[in-house]
Amino acid sequence: MITPSCRDASPAIAPNARAGATPPRWSATLVAIAILGSLTGCGVTIPSDPDGTLAGVVNSRHLRVGASPAGSALAIDDGEVEGPLAGLVEEFADTYDAEVQWTIGGEEMLVGGLEAGDLDLVVGDMTDATPWADRVSVTRGYTRLPGLEGRKTVMLVPLGENGIQAALETFLDKEVGG
Repeated sequence: MITPSCRDASPAIAPNARAGATPPRWSATLVAIAILGSLTGCGVTIPSDPDGTLAGVVNSRHLRVGASPAGSALAIDDGEVEGPLAGLVEEFADTYDAEVQWTIGGEEMLVGGLEAGDLDLVVGDMTDATPWADRVSVTRGYTRLPGLEGRKTVMLVPLGENGIQAALETFLDKEVGG
């Protein structure tokens, strides 16, 4: 019996296909849909938080927020965080039946808190031109945040924590729009 070698075998080409042609784009789309479909059956939600930030808020019922003063929108008075931006953060926490635990500080210290996993969110006078975008995740710029109207104000969350960012942006879209 003679067995053909690998060199002797000719590649199987489907009818109407040209050798070296790339498969139709829809086939890659179908593969992506199949993968995403299988992931959702495994308890994976998209978007997800690899470090579990949003789940931590839900389970602990605490939203750990860093506050950097932003004029009348976010004022620090005798250790108390006040103003319309603070109220908006409190409303977001309420959607998860969580209490806000404020940490007051400068942006650099608060960004360090996000990186270390000590904070879930940082708010203040940050715009979409923030220098912290390479160290943390930045929400879309919102031009209608109370007390900060007309500028693209952003909030910061831990890098890669897409679940909490999506939840926050969905909340802000409903409350203040773009």
